[in-house]
Amino acid sequence: MLPFANYDDVRKIETDHPWPDAASAQSIYALLSDVAARHPARPAVTFQLFSDPDAKAETLDWQSLKEQVTQLANLFARLGIGPEDAVAFVLPNSTETVLTLLAGMVAGVVVPINPLLEPQQIASILRETEAKLVVTLAPFPKTDLAQKTAAAVAMAPSVETVLEVDLLRYLTGVKRLIVPLMRPKVKVTHQARVLSLRAEMAREPADVLHNPDQARDRVAACFHTGGTTGMPKVAQHSYSGMIYNGWVGHSLLFTETDTVLCPLPLFHVFASHVILMGGLCSGAHTVFPTPQGYRGAGVFDNFWKLVERWQVTFLITVPTALAVLMQRPVNADISSVKTAFSGSAPLPLELFRRFEAATGVSLVEGYGLTEATCLVSCNPVEGVKKVGSVGIPFPHCDVIILKDTPAGPAQCATDEIGEICVASPGVTAQGIYKDAAKSAAQIYQGRYLRTGDLGRFDGDGYLWITGRAKDLINRGGHNIDPAIIEEALATHPAVAMAAAIGQPDPIAGELPCAYVELINGAEVTAAALMDHARAHVTERAAAPKYVEILPELPKTAVGKTFKPDLRKRAITRVLDHYLAEAGFVARVVAVREDPKFGLMAHIYGADVAEQDTLGTIMDQFTVPWIWGR
Repeated sequence: MLPFANYDDVRKIETDHPWPDAASAQSIYALLSDVAARHPARPAVTFQLFSDPDAKAETLDWQSLKEQVTQLANLFARLGIGPEDAVAFVLPNSTETVLTLLAGMVAGVVVPINPLLEPQQIASILRETEAKLVVTLAPFPKTDLAQKTAAAVAMAPSVETVLEVDLLRYLTGVKRLIVPLMRPKVKVTHQARVLSLRAEMAREPADVLHNPDQARDRVAACFHTGGTTGMPKVAQHSYSGMIYNGWVGHSLLFTETDTVLCPLPLFHVFASHVILMGGLCSGAHTVFPTPQGYRGAGVFDNFWKLVERWQVTFLITVPTALAVLMQRPVNADISSVKTAFSGSAPLPLELFRRFEAATGVSLVEGYGLTEATCLVSCNPVEGVKKVGSVGIPFPHCDVIILKDTPAGPAQCATDEIGEICVASPGVTAQGIYKDAAKSAAQIYQGRYLRTGDLGRFDGDGYLWITGRAKDLINRGGHNIDPAIIEEALATHPAVAMAAAIGQPDPIAGELPCAYVELINGAEVTAAALMDHARAHVTERAAAPKYVEILPELPKTAVGKTFKPDLRKRAITRVLDHYLAEAGFVARVVAVREDPKFGLMAHIYGADVAEQDTLGTIMDQFTVPWIWGR
């Protein structure tokens, strides 16, 4: 492992290991072939359908993984997939998901899609990428994924073939006998042929790759963004960018003796590019528990026992998952664990303290984003960890902080907050997004990705994220970082997670408000939390004017708090209050994302005559609105 303990180590790595090097010219298949030759019999990936620590699990060693990826890539080629053709998958985690991800990149351009999206959103991604082939689940009890995908394919005329993955093969005993009798019927109304993935794979050779595309770097994956803004975009990832992520994992973090527990979805870059690519370069073993990962039944209850079963050395998590884990006892031997990695969203300081106190495990916070093919920075595993920071930018990752000035963008001084901008092998020259106009708007000086994240560098070269530019609460021209409020609320012993946003206000434009998810069994009033926040918020103007306790904060599939839903909730509450106070019958019936105006309030009521006078109330706010459902 290369030394990675401080800023000077990173600079030395860049000098001693210049990029691009031989690794950047490789393809994913060349990487897989290399690791299979070095560690053929070592475990590569493990998947278990159920979370019970004694449940049946399937493990592929590196040689078997290479053979099955070869078969599936050959199948894709037989079905008409070339280097520029898109293979989409709408799948939860499984062995077949790993195979599809890798084989899709080998044969064409893989397009992972969140299975929790609605058919219209799935169809939109299929159309934007012009996907020719879709891999999804066969009809299975307690999931409607086959039905949703069928509906999406009907709206995506480019799709020629649907390959189905049948989870039945993971079942044993009575369940294996009963499930075929319980399969839901799916009415197929689309134009594509439907085939069995495993049956078709079996017809392909495992020892030779047809139509290899090894001669050039190219776009080999398209990942849609996590959707925290409500409008996912499709980012392009090249071989070199993905291999760079794997190189970082291998060089600084993992070896072939490590086992990584990854309950995150493979349609997200954290699991696919950081963990799986890190394994592909290093030979590390990755364990995927249940199709839904952290969302799977019993995963949190059995989490520490799974760590013991697989002798896990690295844990992969996100702040929302950590908040739930801290409500479970550490009821197993976890002495094998060296480090836990947290990403996806800023980690509250109080949650960091709770985790390390409960587990004795060192927690490392890092930073990455889909548009940069993920990895940007990380607190050094062996060096000083500055709690609350996201560490030091990785080798060959150039990060600058920009501010807007009358003369144009300028770089910030030490400890000055501005927009984080990233240039690395993961910021692809082929364009950030499939949509060229969207790409151009996010590039600075032809090479830096403007992330939209706000942050600063301290004197030791550590990067601190202070918020999202679009998440800042603008109170009468004064910008408030929601993290100030969230950190204050997180120090209350009853609080599991908190999320702060700006609610509409006719005078200030926005006022801070907060939504809270409690620890299981905890009892506290919203008024008590309001008093706690006011006592602990370090900035007087940031004290929340409203606090609401929810059974659970809305979250994306990778565990980020989904603030658009909270903004919709706040807009509805505030506008309805002012309408009622003014004597109007009309109310907010919906708040919807408008592609031009953002979140828009839809006003409707029994008295149509109110339309002419609604402006006297609604025009006090900056929230766009229209009359009608």
